[in-house]
Amino acid sequence: MVKLSVIVPFYNVQQYAPDTLKSLRANAREDFEFILVDDCSKDETPEILERAARELPGAVHLRHETNGGLATARNTGLDAARGEYLTFLDGDDWLAPGYYAQLVASIEQLGCDFVRTDHVQCTARARSVHRVPHGRRGVVMPPRDVILPADRSTSVDYAYAWAGIYHRRLADQGLLHFTDGLRTAEDRPWIWRLHREAESFAAVGLLGVFYRRGVASSLTQIGDVRQLDFIRAFDQVVRETAQDRDADKLLPKAVRTYCAIISHHLGSIERFEPQVARKLKSLSAAALKRMPQGVLDDALDSMDIQRATRLRRLRRRPVSAEVAA
Repeated sequence: MVKLSVIVPFYNVQQYAPDTLKSLRANAREDFEFILVDDCSKDETPEILERAARELPGAVHLRHETNGGLATARNTGLDAARGEYLTFLDGDDWLAPGYYAQLVASIEQLGCDFVRTDHVQCTARARSVHRVPHGRRGVVMPPRDVILPADRSTSVDYAYAWAGIYHRRLADQGLLHFTDGLRTAEDRPWIWRLHREAESFAAVGLLGVFYRRGVASSLTQIGDVRQLDFIRAFDQVVRETAQDRDADKLLPKAVRTYCAIISHHLGSIERFEPQVARKLKSLSAAALKRMPQGVLDDALDSMDIQRATRLRRLRRRPVSAEVAA
């Protein structure tokens, strides 16, 4: 029986894939499988993965004929996974040796639906530890209990799918798949759904994932239209949260976070291509009009003057019927 399935999408990461695969080898175990999903790479990544499929114990090599994006690639891996537990890794990140054995041991000891972990962020040669914004370590809790407060960073803001491990029953319940086709912010609807609908989770102080920032091919570094998928992602968060039994309590958090992300993108709008910048403004204005207006009023009142002013100005912007839809 496969104990752990690790789902690793790759797309045009020939420079980094060897380090990723080397770290997987240092985590190999006879009951672990590594599902390597090539999302139709155009560089030498396919050849690197073909070699890994022969040399890496537990490797399963899958390839997309067309590029579908990270969410779709992860779904492909989920559909093929056989493990009792599941986790993720991105094709340009890497792991400490023996990390996955510790991760499996932690969730087996706690007996919960999922476990969230800290990680090390790597920007060039700089290293910094980023922790789950939840102070109680090794304590099993209902995950919806840690969504709030609205005005502070909480576990749903720590949306990295690879910073944790998940029991197969979550996949069987439909809670681990991502919204197909989302090119960015794919983790956001996913982490909110997980916290609303799973029954138990815990955070642990386990370090072992090294998250590479500043990669030139990463969508966080590219100001093209794919970045605007955050609108679709947060529309989904607000829409699904509005249907929750605790919508009156949870919606202020969802709306305030959406507003903060819009403001963040507007604050660095110069990195976008001109036509994308215009589209960002129009789509964001329409998004503000779709939000529950009373909840939006309260969210803007709770924000600092700079962000609130920026968003109120955008809120007054006329929106065409086509964009509003």
